[in-house]
Amino acid sequence: MFSPTLWLLAATLLSLLIWLVLLLFWGQFWRTDQRLRGSAPTVWPRIGVVIPARNEAAVIAASVRSLLQQNYRGDFQIVLVDDQSEDGTAAVARQTAAELGKLAQLTVIQGEPLPPGWSGKLWALSQGIAVARQLNPDYLLLTDADIAHDPENLGQLVAHAHHCALVSLMVKLRCQSVWEKLLIPAFVFFFAKLYPFRWVNDPHRSTAAAAGGCILIETPVLEKIGGIACIRDALIDDCSLAAAVKRAGYHIWLGLTPTTVSLRAYTTLDSIWQMVARTAYTQLSYSPLLLGGTVIGMTLVYLIAPMALGTGLVLQQPGLAALGGGVWLLMAIAYAPTVRFYGLGWPWALTLPAIATLYTLMTLDSARRHWQGRGGAWKGRVYP
Repeated sequence: MFSPTLWLLAATLLSLLIWLVLLLFWGQFWRTDQRLRGSAPTVWPRIGVVIPARNEAAVIAASVRSLLQQNYRGDFQIVLVDDQSEDGTAAVARQTAAELGKLAQLTVIQGEPLPPGWSGKLWALSQGIAVARQLNPDYLLLTDADIAHDPENLGQLVAHAHHCALVSLMVKLRCQSVWEKLLIPAFVFFFAKLYPFRWVNDPHRSTAAAAGGCILIETPVLEKIGGIACIRDALIDDCSLAAAVKRAGYHIWLGLTPTTVSLRAYTTLDSIWQMVARTAYTQLSYSPLLLGGTVIGMTLVYLIAPMALGTGLVLQQPGLAALGGGVWLLMAIAYAPTVRFYGLGWPWALTLPAIATLYTLMTLDSARRHWQGRGGAWKGRVYP
């Protein structure tokens, strides 16, 4: 019979094998080289920008200003859908446009009450798209209210879209507080491991994903897949939209950007916890089996190595300690490019086991909320 130490040794060897497979064969997910290049478009199509906004007065001015100051030679109009805000979001947006002398370029509409079967953001997008389509845009830019766009962003998106029906950017998330430094880069790392960007961008693979903060899509393509209504009840709406586009036979592209950024602050553990727990169990298709597999997988991939290192040191088993330390080093090497992308030092890459523990607990909490009928809560709404 195996002793607990031998079981730990076997688990650590399996963890080593998993990391070798991930690093060598899993779409090079750990790299951060899938980015928009600085090229300008050769043509300047008409763009309809749609912003769903619910209680975003704190950030909407910076977002609207960044869009109205785009270095884009073509015609583009902004439609902001005020989704029943209670903090004066619409007034702040209009004031910002007026200060820039571009009030005519901004249309603000009041969102209608949420009908059954729709998520709030998608219902707001649907209303905004309906207005934007009256301008006959060639493309639609679907963007969140908390995004500050680089002045060249719209042009670079259009330049890249000449061979893709959908182009999406994982904008650079805010990373200033201690909790943001600990957990936000890992959020991007885990997302890329789930949806390797190179596989997303490969038309021969079925992997599809997008980042909802910044999506440029051809208007005719959106219409051909059934409009935004085809994903009306999706909580992970960005990846659902990308999957629908790719299933229809169109090319999609997803990448990182260091210059278009999110203004959303997550200064506490609770704020990040709420953000992750809202959809983590949705990502697992509400399956207890997948939940159990996720917990086992996270333990095996991220936690066994430090356990082996600690056990080897305590029991004076240098082989076990060296193996555990080696696996831990491998995961740190994989995480290091994301850490560097966020301007953090090398030691942050060693925190991945602790980060994985917190994200696993968030996922378990997401399942608990779903079982209690509180899953998908966001901005005062709870989705079944």
